[in-house]
Amino acid sequence: MSEAQAIQPGQPVPEFESPATGDRTVKLSDLLGQYVVLYFYPKDHTPGCTTEGRAFRDLYPEFQRLNAEIFGVSRDSLKTHANFKARQEFPFDLISDKEETLCRLFGVLKQKKMFGREVFGIERSTFLIDPEGRLLAEWRKVKVKGHAEAVLETLKESQSG
Repeated sequence: MSEAQAIQPGQPVPEFESPATGDRTVKLSDLLGQYVVLYFYPKDHTPGCTTEGRAFRDLYPEFQRLNAEIFGVSRDSLKTHANFKARQEFPFDLISDKEETLCRLFGVLKQKKMFGREVFGIERSTFLIDPEGRLLAEWRKVKVKGHAEAVLETLKESQSG
């Protein structure tokens, strides 16, 4: 799916099944009945991705109180994810999307400039899925500072409306 075809807010998110840390397979159908935050990030153990993960980690109890589960998603291996999760004490699982299935589904793969050359990688993006499996909100070209708080605020607003 190109970005033009990517899921739009209000649309149902197609079923997906992806390997995650903790010997877990994450299936959307198993998550129905709760909110789901999928945050896509470029690479484990890098400064921006670590800062973003820590922000979601620190707010995790608040997300849990609002019936929301969080998953970080990147193309890193499960082994790298397990190390990153343990080192940063993330209470949520990380999804390994080596086949880029979720990346394509949500349209987060972009041409980016890195050290002066073009690379194809994940554009930092977050998606909030409602308990019925519909895309409630999306954030693209995410700036890390204040982002986890913005996602939490949107979640709170959606539940109070």
